[in-house]
Amino acid sequence: MKKQLSILFFALLIMGCKEKAKETQEQADDTMAEAEAKVPEEEWEVIFDGETFDGWHEYLKEGVSEHWKIEDGAMVFYPPKDRKEGESYNLVSEAEYTDFELSLDWKISEAGNSGIFWAIKELPELGQPYQTGPEIQVLDNDKHPDGKNGTSHQAGALYDMVSPAKDVTKPIGEWNTCVISINHKTNSGSVSLNGTPLVEFPVNDPEWSEMVSKSKFADWEHFAKYTTGRIGVQDHGDMVAFRNIKIKEL
Repeated sequence: MKKQLSILFFALLIMGCKEKAKETQEQADDTMAEAEAKVPEEEWEVIFDGETFDGWHEYLKEGVSEHWKIEDGAMVFYPPKDRKEGESYNLVSEAEYTDFELSLDWKISEAGNSGIFWAIKELPELGQPYQTGPEIQVLDNDKHPDGKNGTSHQAGALYDMVSPAKDVTKPIGEWNTCVISINHKTNSGSVSLNGTPLVEFPVNDPEWSEMVSKSKFADWEHFAKYTTGRIGVQDHGDMVAFRNIKIKEL
């Protein structure tokens, strides 16, 4: 009888250990699955939190002026009515980037114009970020005059260099999602707008310089000469808004 009870006890013990091991493995698998699910999102760094201008300042200035406001999680530019000659209020990131994927939403006012820059160098002798940083165009294609100056000036274009494949902009008043990829390791740049790939281009020499040489920037001393620099959004004199700004370094 004692022998039978011993056998039964050990059998129950073994079964319990197996169940415990199975439960532990399942918990480990769940933890691993959760971690793997989070990896893609964790690769992104939010560089505008929708609540403060931490990590941003106006080009060649300290801080951010009253002309930029935060509304419903977006940074919104209200152009001053009494702007003095030479004044501008472009925003640039505190951090600098080289190879990255940048994602953001933009919304332009009717007949409005703005842009998204990268590789900006803040040089005291240069008053505008576009004097160093290449630009992806933000535009009301239908009502702003630049929309009639060739497709390389339309929304999503690598400004004055590469035209978008098509016009996929949302109606004025709606948000557009733009993703910009710059990768010097693979000599590739690209732009997609509202989920549609629009533009592809090389980012290294000699191809890059050849492309610049055929644009309005051909004789600009500092334009696109830097592989590392700040991200920027443009004050072009029109109301514009940006939100959900995040970046993934490549």
